[in-house]
Amino acid sequence: MSKNLKLIFLGAPGAGKGTQSDIVAEKYGIPTISTGNMIREAIKNNTEMGLAAKSYTEKGALVPDEVVIGIIAERLAKDDCQNGFILDGFPRTVPQAEALDKMGVDINCVVSIEVEDDKIVERMGGRRVCPCGASYHTVYKPSAKGEFCDKCGEKLIIRKDDAPEVVKSRLVIYHEQTEPLKEFYGKKGVLTLVQGQEEVQDTTALTLKAIEDAIA
Repeated sequence: MSKNLKLIFLGAPGAGKGTQSDIVAEKYGIPTISTGNMIREAIKNNTEMGLAAKSYTEKGALVPDEVVIGIIAERLAKDDCQNGFILDGFPRTVPQAEALDKMGVDINCVVSIEVEDDKIVERMGGRRVCPCGASYHTVYKPSAKGEFCDKCGEKLIIRKDDAPEVVKSRLVIYHEQTEPLKEFYGKKGVLTLVQGQEEVQDTTALTLKAIEDAIA
């Protein structure tokens, strides 16, 4: 690569961005930075930002953007991020993206996985997850062990928020709050659109080509 890959994946819930980010992370040997995992790790390690986040989570409140950004900055300073990283679950809004800019986090490629809403609803109904964090799909990414996780053997479950009525509600929120990020990053010249395909490997091929073109 000509430069470090600092990447964000966008896409509606169920568009497949998690699957693609995992594949890209493995191919390039860079970490996927999950906002939720980062907050938990920072709290566990009693970092300055972790203690700030803990004061909110203990009250059941959302952790403010500025604290999340601080935790991200702490995480990105670690050695495993020197060759690049993928941000997962952040930013979700334009103000969060602006805050990321102000922290000096320079994103050089934003991939938006494009899938129609009705296809999203259909896809989410087949999603299965494991308590260990692994995710599967009855059609697109089945577990070799059927109803059980390939990684740890636990029984897979259907999340409540994968129900059709919940998915439709989440899509409304995505279109209102997160989709404007496409315009935000488009103006910066770092946005690339990938049309989600029926087969995971086909989407992967388009995703990898889009990234290679973006960083060439």
